[in-house]
Amino acid sequence: MRIFWIIFGGTLGALAFYRFGPAGLEWLYRTIGVMGSDDLAKQALTHIAVTTLGFLLGAGAANQAMRGFENAGTKWDKMDAGDKVTLFIGAVIGVIVSVPFMVLFTQQTVYIASIASIGLMIAVAAVAIYAMRSMGDLLPWQKGRKYRRRGIKILDTNVIIDGRIYDVARTGFLEGQLYVPQFVLDELQYIADSSDPLRRQRGRRGLDVLKLMQDKFSMEIGKHDYLATTPDEVDSKIVQLAKALGADIVTNDFNLNKVAKLQDIQVLNINDLALALKPTVLPQESLIVNVVREGSQHGQGIGYLDDGTMVVVDQGRSVLGETIAVQVTQVIQTERGKMIFAEIRDQGEPVPVEGPARRRREPRE
Repeated sequence: MRIFWIIFGGTLGALAFYRFGPAGLEWLYRTIGVMGSDDLAKQALTHIAVTTLGFLLGAGAANQAMRGFENAGTKWDKMDAGDKVTLFIGAVIGVIVSVPFMVLFTQQTVYIASIASIGLMIAVAAVAIYAMRSMGDLLPWQKGRKYRRRGIKILDTNVIIDGRIYDVARTGFLEGQLYVPQFVLDELQYIADSSDPLRRQRGRRGLDVLKLMQDKFSMEIGKHDYLATTPDEVDSKIVQLAKALGADIVTNDFNLNKVAKLQDIQVLNINDLALALKPTVLPQESLIVNVVREGSQHGQGIGYLDDGTMVVVDQGRSVLGETIAVQVTQVIQTERGKMIFAEIRDQGEPVPVEGPARRRREPRE
């Protein structure tokens, strides 16, 4: 279908340039003081040249028009039913309201009247659509519509100042378009200009983190802020913007987290993520492991927990092949996972019943 329309557009362009191109060149020649030639060979070459140019321009215009229609169709398919109704009604209002004013343009030439009428219809339709979207909660086809997530992540002020969001995004766990409202950026700047040294330092840290993320990741700032029409505080604007965009909120603010969840908005809390990644084994805890092989250092033995976590037992080589009680001395988190260092408990010291006492499964061959 695309090829057909490209050829069709190119053909129209070629015919138009073949018909009007030479006359246009003749007019141009006369305007700049260069007379056109009556040589038939040169006239034939002129027709061929302008016809080829018309075909290329027409084909290019048709290709761009097809892309525009495809993008519009894709966006239309992704729109909620309520948004489609709003768009359709706004277009109808634009046509109806602009009809009486078209009488004013009838006294002008056809071209001026057509351009003015089309411009007026588009302007009235745009105003009507904007007005209806701004009061979407009052429209019957918008009430109670299901929140639809679109993958956009809105960053609030606190999570930017915190700074850990950069590491989360850098590791690839934060998918979708990152979005920072302009009013969040304004709040960061206000904090950075504070007379309080601590607040000023926090604000400048947030601006540095935001600059770093903008250089590394795809980020939009302030593009959709027109959807947040409430004059309330920043948190209320973020919630309203998330509802309008179908976006998720990335934060570590407790109150914003609660308010957003009450309105059925997905919240990604950095503190919850940190708590979920907290090591399940802490120093001074007791474990039961089976020492299955020697370690890389002298006297070390290696055992494993049920989840595959390596336990390096100091002086564990002497108890190779035995299941023993050990006490955790250190837990190290690496890119490859956790590594636990432990030492053998005294034989006379009892092993507590509570706690994560685990027995290592046999190693795979």
